[in-house]
Amino acid sequence: MAIVIMADINPKLIHVSKHRRDKMLGASLADELREQYKKRTLRVVKGDSVMVVRGEYKGRGGKVEDVDTEHGTLHIEGMQREKIRGGQVKVPIHASNVKITALNLEDKYRSNKLQGGGKPQAAEKKEEKAEKNEITAAAAKKTTKKEERKKEEASE
Repeated sequence: MAIVIMADINPKLIHVSKHRRDKMLGASLADELREQYKKRTLRVVKGDSVMVVRGEYKGRGGKVEDVDTEHGTLHIEGMQREKIRGGQVKVPIHASNVKITALNLEDKYRSNKLQGGGKPQAAEKKEEKAEKNEITAAAAKKTTKKEERKKEEASE
């Protein structure tokens, strides 16, 4: 049996499920994004551009290279520390200490959710339903016109 020591994780978070821990990776949005999407915070995703707001690297920005959900930290491009023996190490920065300046919208679900919709499939289904309703409405109009013509012919 291997014993796993989780000294790096906050003891309160050891038994928290992964999907709940994911939600804790939120960061505030920049002012222009806040106005555009009408949201204050979002979960940070690989590919987002962020600006560090607190700590040693305050004022520096870059793209998110890696998201560590277990520790709630991010690894950002260009933020490295030199080791004593030489070499470079990526510096983990907590998600609450950054501000999102540009979003990675490659994920359809994320972009739809930001636009006010839900899942991308749901949006497609709504469009299909609307098209069906239009077709049935048009068909109903045709049948009523045919009935009107028949009545007119019968009355003549």
